[in-house]
Formats: sequence, structure tokens, C-alpha cells
Amino acid sequence: MTTNDSLQRLAQIIESRKAANGGDPDTSYVARLLHKGPDAFLKKIGEEATETVMAAKDIDRGGPTVELKGKLVGEVADLWFHSLIALAHYGLSPLDVIAELERREGTSGIEEKALRKAQHRDASEKP
Repeated sequence: MTTNDSLQRLAQIIESRKAANGGDPDTSYVARLLHKGPDAFLKKIGEEATETVMAAKDIDRGGPTVELKGKLVGEVADLWFHSLIALAHYGLSPLDVIAELERREGTSGIEEKALRKAQHRDASEKP
């Protein structure tokens, strides 16, 4: 079993919770978030991102204990989970993210950022 398999299985479950696929907001947390719309799941992503940062800072202050590392892993799992809901809502999947990460593989992060800035600047200058 690979990570891709786990992410794909979770993405399929999330997909099955969409209203069009019979997802019931009364019985499913994912269906409820999707039913409420982007504001609901985007708010959760913001909350989970903040909690991830706070968990990492706890490790910085308290040392890399098993308990604090577990807290960080749990918060990242929550962040990924809610991000998968957003991807599903917008018709994307974990494979799209993995493809983007693979595209970036071997590229300097500094070079990548400079290229994106240049592309943005070029797009802004077009009439």
C-alpha cells in the first residue's frame, strides 16, 4: 500500500459524500461541510493551518517529545483532510497535487518562486 493509495481512498470517500452522490449532511461531517459551501471548509482549513503552526511551535518550546510530535502529526492530518475536501469541491484530487509536486521535483525553491513572480509580473503587464 502506498501513500497515493491512502490519499486516493480518502478522496473517493469524500467524493461519495457530495450531494450529487447521495451524501447526507445530517449523517456525514464531510457532506455537511460540502453542503455549507466553501466558506465552511475554507474556514476549517484556516483553523487547521493555525493549529498546525501552534503544534510545531509547541515542539520548538518543549522539545520533540512523542506527545508533541503526535499532536503535530494529528494537526497536519486534519489540515490535509480538510484540504482534500476543498480539492473535491473544486473538481481536483490528490493526484493533481502529487503531479504538481513531481513537476517541481529537482527545481530549486528559490528559482521556482522567482519564476512564478516573473510570470505574475508578465501577466499583469499584458493589456
